[in-house]
This record gives sequence, structure tokens and C-alpha cells, in this order.
Amino acid sequence: MAQPNSRKELIEYCLRALGAPVSEINVDEEQLNDRLDDALQYFQERHFDGIQRVFLKHKLLKDEIDTVRKNPSYTNVNTGNNVGITTTIIEESENFIPLPDTIVSVNSVFKSDSSSISSGMFNIKYQIFLNDLYYFGTLDLLNYAMTKTYLEDISRIITPDVQLRFNKKNHRLYLDVNWAMLKSDQYIIIDCYRIVDPAEFPKIYNDYWLKKYLTASIKKQWAQNMSKFNNVQLLGGVTMNGEKLYSDAERELEAIERQLRDEYELPPLGLIG
Repeated sequence: MAQPNSRKELIEYCLRALGAPVSEINVDEEQLNDRLDDALQYFQERHFDGIQRVFLKHKLLKDEIDTVRKNPSYTNVNTGNNVGITTTIIEESENFIPLPDTIVSVNSVFKSDSSSISSGMFNIKYQIFLNDLYYFGTLDLLNYAMTKTYLEDISRIITPDVQLRFNKKNHRLYLDVNWAMLKSDQYIIIDCYRIVDPAEFPKIYNDYWLKKYLTASIKKQWAQNMSKFNNVQLLGGVTMNGEKLYSDAERELEAIERQLRDEYELPPLGLIG
């Protein structure tokens, strides 16, 4: 099947690309599944089609906020170098929100805040838009855009963006905010990236790059299994050369990974100093 739609079909496709069933591919079934898992992990970590941007909502519960308020989780210790000067160490034990294992990165967190000048029905931005809506034929759009930008800057100063820390290995989203200012039953919106699960979206198995990468990975595993039979004479005068097969697979994987970096990987964000 040239368009695999499951794990089994993708593995069978790669084995046929290597010569099966005409040639015997000496790779165990568990090894095949391991190589597929590695290929999917690499695909989801590097390929732009392996993740998707999502917005998750989280409701702050009263018990969740009270736990942080009652346990501020900080200790004062002496630095040892400067007498009389203490350093506050924040223990990352309470002020986090657990995220699903499928989340790989977090961009930002948005919270509804009534103290913002741009929230609610009677905010400045809404009133300006409402009053000028009927005069769009003569409205100075440049002045309107500059006024909106100015109001957004003021709003950002009054209610700055939420500072956060996130690591995909522990799946904890730490919010460095004053939890005493948060209210129970308040919603926050988490702007994040989530991996595309092939069990839910089986079209991933038919990705052209993934098929090439898995085929080369299985070829490398096959060569590694056959490396002990290097230059062994088989029936019919055929000579097994596991070392050459291994080096060919290495070169193929290197070329495929280079293609991923050049064509399918999202460019890293630049630092502005």
C-alpha cells in the first residue's frame, strides 16, 4: 500500500522499499517498532507538520489559588559572600499548572483582568470604536490606529504580560504572578504548541519525509544486525557486506535530516539585544 494509514502499513511500506519480500530484511518486530517510535518523536520535535498551535483554557479553582497563598514557598538564605545580604530562593513546588504530556512549548498566557482599560463593555477602546463607527466614511484611519496602539501600550503597563516558565519534561507551567490578585473561577488562556497525534490524525503515516526517514532508519538497523556477517560468502556467490550497507544508511539519514533542517523545520527565533 503506497499510502500507509497505520503503524503496520507504514512499516510494511518501508520493508518493501528495502526489498521485501524478495529480499529478507533481518530486523526484529520490536526493533521495527522502536525505529518507528524514534522517527515519530523526531518528526514531532522538528517537522512543522508534527505540531499545531492551540489555545487551551484553564479555570483557576479556589483550592488551587488558596494552596499557593497559604504556601508562598520561599526561604531566605545567606549568600555567604556578603554578610547581612540575603537572597530569596523561590521553590518551584506550588505555583504551577499541570499541562498534558502532548504540550511541547508555551508561547504566552492571557488572563481576563477587570483592571485593564481595554476590558468590559464600557472601556475606552470600545467607546471610541462605537462613536466612530458611524463616521467611517470620514474617519482618519491612521489616527485611529495610532490611538489604539497608544491605549494598548497603557493597558500593557497597567496589566503587564504574565511571566511564565515551562519545561516539556516535567509538564509544569509556572506562573510568576501575584497569586493574591487572582480570583477563583477566573479563566486563563494558554497559547501553546501541541504534538499532532498520529492515532488521531493517521495521515501523518503517509508523510513523504517520514517514510523516507523510517526506511533509512530500518536500513541502518538491518545493517547493524548484519555487521557480524561482513564479507561472508552466501549461496550463489553473493557476499554480505554489512559495513557498506551501514555506511550507505548513515549517508541517507544525514541527507534526509539535512533536508528537514533546510525545508521542513521552523527557523529559530532571533535574539534582539
